[in-house]
Amino acid sequence: MWNNKPLFLASFCAAIAWTSVGNSSTADLGGETTLEKMLPLMSVEQKVGQLIQAEIKEISPQQVRRYAIGSVLNGGGSHPSGLKNASLEDWLELAEAYFKAGLTLSDGTHIAPIWGTDAVHGHNNVMGATLFPHNIGLGAAGNVELVESIGAATAREVKATGLDWIFAPTVAVAQDFRWGRTYESYHSDPDIVSALGGALVRGIESEGIAATAKHFVGDGATLSGIDQGNVIGSLDAIKSPHIDAYAGAFAADVPSVMASFNSLNGQKIHGSKALLTGLLRDELGFDGMVVSDWNGIGQVAGCTNKSCVQAFNAGVDMIMAPQDWRALQRNMVAQVANGDISMSRLNEAVLRVLSFKQRYGLINGVSPESRSSDSLRLAVGSDEHRTIARLAVRKSLVLLKNDGVLPLQGDSRVAVVGEGADNITMQSGGWSLTWQGRENNNDDFPGATSIRAGIRSALESMGGAVTMDPRDEAVDVAVVVFGEQPYAEGQGDRGTLVFRNGSYADLQLMRWYQEKEIPVVAVFISGRPMWVNREINSSDAFVAAWLPGSEGAGVADVLVGNAEGAPRHDFTGTLPFAWPMQEVNPMDDSLPVDVYAYTDGHGLDYSSNAPQSVATRLPETLVKKNIDEGAVVFRGGTQSPWMNYLGDPNNWVLPVSGSEVSGAGNEITVSSLDVRKQEDARSITWSGSGSFDSQFYWKTPNDRVVDLSAALEQGGAISLVLKMQTSPVGKVGVRMDCLWPCRGELDVTKLFKRLPTEQWVRLSFPLACFEEAGVDLSSVNAPFVLVSSREMSLAIYDLAVVPSPDADSLVDC
Repeated sequence: MWNNKPLFLASFCAAIAWTSVGNSSTADLGGETTLEKMLPLMSVEQKVGQLIQAEIKEISPQQVRRYAIGSVLNGGGSHPSGLKNASLEDWLELAEAYFKAGLTLSDGTHIAPIWGTDAVHGHNNVMGATLFPHNIGLGAAGNVELVESIGAATAREVKATGLDWIFAPTVAVAQDFRWGRTYESYHSDPDIVSALGGALVRGIESEGIAATAKHFVGDGATLSGIDQGNVIGSLDAIKSPHIDAYAGAFAADVPSVMASFNSLNGQKIHGSKALLTGLLRDELGFDGMVVSDWNGIGQVAGCTNKSCVQAFNAGVDMIMAPQDWRALQRNMVAQVANGDISMSRLNEAVLRVLSFKQRYGLINGVSPESRSSDSLRLAVGSDEHRTIARLAVRKSLVLLKNDGVLPLQGDSRVAVVGEGADNITMQSGGWSLTWQGRENNNDDFPGATSIRAGIRSALESMGGAVTMDPRDEAVDVAVVVFGEQPYAEGQGDRGTLVFRNGSYADLQLMRWYQEKEIPVVAVFISGRPMWVNREINSSDAFVAAWLPGSEGAGVADVLVGNAEGAPRHDFTGTLPFAWPMQEVNPMDDSLPVDVYAYTDGHGLDYSSNAPQSVATRLPETLVKKNIDEGAVVFRGGTQSPWMNYLGDPNNWVLPVSGSEVSGAGNEITVSSLDVRKQEDARSITWSGSGSFDSQFYWKTPNDRVVDLSAALEQGGAISLVLKMQTSPVGKVGVRMDCLWPCRGELDVTKLFKRLPTEQWVRLSFPLACFEEAGVDLSSVNAPFVLVSSREMSLAIYDLAVVPSPDADSLVDC
């Protein structure tokens, strides 16, 4: 089973063969008796409060004190005072305030709340922190010691801001790469996942910070790779790989486990006592604390975000209730009173939470500011941590193809171009300052290095040079950096593995260089293996760079040789997952792709005999006809290649960033809304006086155009699901743009005024209407622009170009 795997991985995994889990109990901590003595000093409301975790945007330190709340978290893209650029002092000050607001018992015992954060590739919510490669890149590196050092470095940066608890590692084993969380999975081999997960836990715990193994269980096995979807099969069938992957984290004494959003045979894990108690505790022996995921209890049948006896009785000890924490507390107190929750179960969960807190110094402990230091704060984004991250980037790169063009000679003249060449946002991916990783720019990553900057620095130090001109023919080689725009859970799901349909700019560049007989090095930034057959065929070397994070110079370390053209660092990464030959399974598109261009474990190095490429060109014909790129604009979140903006005369192109943003003229505000999943809808409110228009819209960055003419020929429409919250006062227009001044607008004032309020409806606007209004549908850069100058409020849940709209939803021109 361990053929071709590094010996250090094999020996490590042999040491963590399955036995019962050895988590520290309260007795192991020497404190069970003391903890049990606390229970009579606590009211039922205080006990329940200790079991609830609220989001920092939704709860103040004063409320933590008043309601004895046991934990807070900052969700992805949440920062002190809502400021993305919050300083270390801002984080530490808020942590200190929450700590001091903890519950004080009648005997003087102080029980502080514990603050959790999704520091999944470094302390990624904090500006200036070191961002390490996402897990898929670390799986490609396969280095246990390196991952352990990353865990320790991340924990130091978390500790510097006064936080206590990290929601990592993810030990999912991704099966279908259409899943938007594939990059959170280390590897297809559960033994490697186990080894690396255990290493991250040891690193985090070495700094006195709590780790979390997630998401228990089966999150990587959902049908069609649908996030939070359904896993089909017996429990025995999913033990390997999905349960086996937890062995390393359990052997490392991980103190907490997060329940998974997904279902097993239709039953949500959050409500399954068989899994959260029978399997996790009774069979596997885990005796730490189980925490729910974001509003996960509300997905259990018969439950809401405010009430779910079933999830608590199934084995969830701490409930993540970001917004509805107060209603949940009231309901749980009532459920204890009426017997739906037994006192024994309540006390059991409270003891687990108290044991967890005692282990990390939150009972009569030292406050964040008191345990902080100048040296600890200087560790955030430090040279030491960036050196670790840069090494991780070098080790993670996988060379799929090399026809002798790599390494680049140090004194050569190189074009470094493409959408990702100077784009730290792309190379960082999701969970980077914002939840989805979007709405960032290079200035938001102080101290970071883009791939282009890294290559330029390496070449110029040896007499070489970099040009950014994509049509400069006086170059020795072209490096084209391209890939996926950032995404996170839910919003990263895809229907197929096609990277991008049609002949887009970066592919055109590669083909242009080849026509000019200029060698092409393709560097692909992605959170998963994808169907890039055309791109591989159009390059002389192809490098899978995954999501390298803040240290783009690590890419240059391997690609750029010395002045004589000898390697400075070799490729050592291998594929953590097989690379698809096809974009979808032709027999059953609900199943993962099973035909591959490269198997897992593939990876060339500079000692391989050149040229190295596939024996024949990869097929460039899709297995199935796919929806044209750009057809889905907003579903669960904004989809590539679109971006979301606000506009008014003060600033027509203001990116929608974070959970709430207002237009420059302060007459339009958009906020995130939870309908079925986290932030899967947008609420837009106009407060205009009529003096100027404000607009909410989607367009492509850099005005790249998308061809919607095929959908027009099929009788297509742009279809949206919306809910009118407050009927419009003035004129409302729906517009489509095709590069200024090409545009077409429909007057929907009467239609919107007739819509019922607080009711979701689907409206489909025929593309023919926009063509009649003047739109060139072959070159659309903004498919949906909603304009008004007066008061109105509505919510949008879904927006897409559909070839066959529902007749009942069609709107007359």
